Amino acid sequence: MPDFSTARTDAADPLRPGEPVEPPARRTVLAATAGLTATLALGSLGSGRAHADVPHEDRLRALISRMTLEEKVGQLFVMRAYGHSATDPDQADIDANLEELGVRTAAELVEKYHVGGIIYFTWAHNTRDPRQIAALSNGIQKASLARPRGLPVLIATDQEHGIVARVGRPATLLPGAMALGAGGSRADARTLGRISGTELRALGIRQDYSPVADVNVNPANPVIGVRSFGADPEAVAGMVAAEVKGYQSAGVAATAKHFPGHGDTAVDSHTGFPVITHSREEWEALDAVPFRAAIRAGIDSIMTAHLMFPALDDAGDPATLSRPILTGILRGQLGYDGVVVTDSLGMEGVRTKYGDDRVPVLALKAGVDQLLNPPAIDIAFHGVLDAIHTGELTEERLDASLLRILRLKAKLGLFGEPYVTGPGVDRAVGTEAHLRTADRLADRTTTLLVNERGLLPLSRRTHRRVLVVGADPASPSGTDGPPTGVLAGALAELGFSAAALSTGTAPSAAAIDRAVTAAEGVDAVVVTTYNVTAGSAQATLVRRLAATGVPVIAVAVRNPYDVAHLPEADAVLASYAWTDVEVRAAARVLAGRVRPRGRLPVAVARADDPDRTLYPIGYGLGY
Repeated sequence: MPDFSTARTDAADPLRPGEPVEPPARRTVLAATAGLTATLALGSLGSGRAHADVPHEDRLRALISRMTLEEKVGQLFVMRAYGHSATDPDQADIDANLEELGVRTAAELVEKYHVGGIIYFTWAHNTRDPRQIAALSNGIQKASLARPRGLPVLIATDQEHGIVARVGRPATLLPGAMALGAGGSRADARTLGRISGTELRALGIRQDYSPVADVNVNPANPVIGVRSFGADPEAVAGMVAAEVKGYQSAGVAATAKHFPGHGDTAVDSHTGFPVITHSREEWEALDAVPFRAAIRAGIDSIMTAHLMFPALDDAGDPATLSRPILTGILRGQLGYDGVVVTDSLGMEGVRTKYGDDRVPVLALKAGVDQLLNPPAIDIAFHGVLDAIHTGELTEERLDASLLRILRLKAKLGLFGEPYVTGPGVDRAVGTEAHLRTADRLADRTTTLLVNERGLLPLSRRTHRRVLVVGADPASPSGTDGPPTGVLAGALAELGFSAAALSTGTAPSAAAIDRAVTAAEGVDAVVVTTYNVTAGSAQATLVRRLAATGVPVIAVAVRNPYDVAHLPEADAVLASYAWTDVEVRAAARVLAGRVRPRGRLPVAVARADDPDRTLYPIGYGLGY
C-alpha cells in the first residue's frame, strides 16, 4: 500500500496514486489541462454534489470544439484495466493488460485511447481495500489530467449490493434489491443509496451501475432474479426511484438497468441472446414502469440490455443496437435526455450478429452515449473512427453524446474536485454508523414462509444444539463466508451450540449420509439452500434429514422459490442472498432476537403445477 503520510494539507490531503509524484493540488487541476477546461470556471462547479450548478452549456460546447477527433472518440469508452495501481500494477496484471488492451497500465490506457471512463472489477484486482481504491482513482485522474486537453475520468462500478458488489469489506455491504423489496420500505432503499453513494464517492467512484429496474416475473431468470426488487412493477418503481434519489443525493450517478427490461427471460445475456415476448401493452404495464419512475426521479444514466424485444423493434437486433428502442422510445416517448450506457460489449448477447468493430458504431447510431468495456479497445476505437471517416457517423453525433457525458462529469464535480483524500476515505467508508444501519435494514427483510407447529423462534432451552448444513456458494466480494459457517457462528454468538457442515449445492450421496449422521443427537438442523429445482439433491438432503425426526429448518439463501421444493421442511426462511449481513439477519430471526418482517416481493408457484400460486406476493408469517 502506498504511504499517505506525506499528503499535502493545501491539497485537502489528496491520496498519492501509487507513484512517488503527488497529484496536483486542486488549484492546479484546471491548469494541468493546458487551458482546455479552464473555460469552465471553477466557481460555477459548486460543491460537486448532485444538486451543484452545472457550467453553462456554451462552455461545455467550447470545450468540445477544441478536442481532436481521437479525443472525442475516446471519451465515449468506459474500459476495464487490470491492477491495483494506475502506474505500478503487479506483473500479472501488466501481462493481462498487454494481452487484452495493448498497454501496460491504466495510465497508459488513458494516454493512448483518451478513455472517458474506467470501470472497476474485483477480478481485475482494482478493489483490494479502501485506501488502495482511492489511490488508484487518483492515479487515473492524474494520468488523464496531465495530458494536453486532459479531462477528468468518470470512474464506475457495479455496486448493487446483495449478490453483486465489487467493493467489499471493510466497506459497508447492504442488503440486495429483492431483500429490500421484501422489506418494502422506500426509505430503506433511499438510505442504501445514500450510504453506498457516500462510500463510493469517497473512493473516487462517481457512477454506480445500480439500481436494477427489471421486474423479475420469471422464476427461471438466470441473470436477474434476486437482483430485482420484485415482480410488482409499481413496487419496483417506488424502490428504484428511492434508491436513485439516495445515490444522487450523495453525489454519485445512479444507473437504472437494463432497458427496456430484462426481468422475463430464461437466457443469460452474458452467454446467449435472450428474446422478450411481451406485447407492447405488456411492456407499458410491466417493464416500462420502473424506468419511467427512474426518469421522473432525475436518473443520471440508464443502461441498455442485450436482448431482442420484437414488440418494440422487429429488426432482430439487441436493444443496445436498436434506434427504435433507444432513440424512439427512451429518448422520444419517455423523454429521457441523460446518459445512456451500454451493458458490457463483451457479452454474447450483443456479439451474435455483428463484429466487435461494428457493435460500437451501431450502438452510437441507436442513441448510446457511453460504450462499456468492449472486448478489444483497439478494434472498437478504430471501428468508430472509421465510421466517422466514411460518413456513417458524423462528428455532430459524437458531440451530442459528449455534451451529455461532460454535463454529467460537471454535475458530479469532477472538473473542480477530481481527487479524493485519505481522511475522506476514513470518515466515510465502513463506519460503525453505516454498519449498524446495514444490520437494521437487513433485519426488516428476512421472510418466514413456513413455521410448522410454531418451531420458530428456536429456544435455547429446547433446541440449543444446532447443526448447520447445506449449500456454500462462492462468497460475494469481501464477505466472510461460507454461509453455513457464518450462520453457525452467528447462532453461537446468540447462545446456541452450533456446528457447520458444508454439503454443497449438489450434495453427493456420501455428503448426504455424512449430514444425516452428524444430525444424530442435535436438537435442530438448519439447511442453507441455493436455487433448488425439481429432483435437486438439495431437496433429497432436506427429505433425508426430516426422516430422522430432527426438526429441519431451511434458509433459502438466494431464490425464495426454493420453498416450493421443500415440503418436508418444518420451517423455511428466505434471506434473498448469502452475504454476511443477510445471513446474520436470518440467524437473529431464527433465534427470536428479531421478528420476521419481510413479505414476498415475488409470487412462488407450486412445484407440481406452475400455473397455480403457492405463496402470493405479500405473503409472510410473523411471530
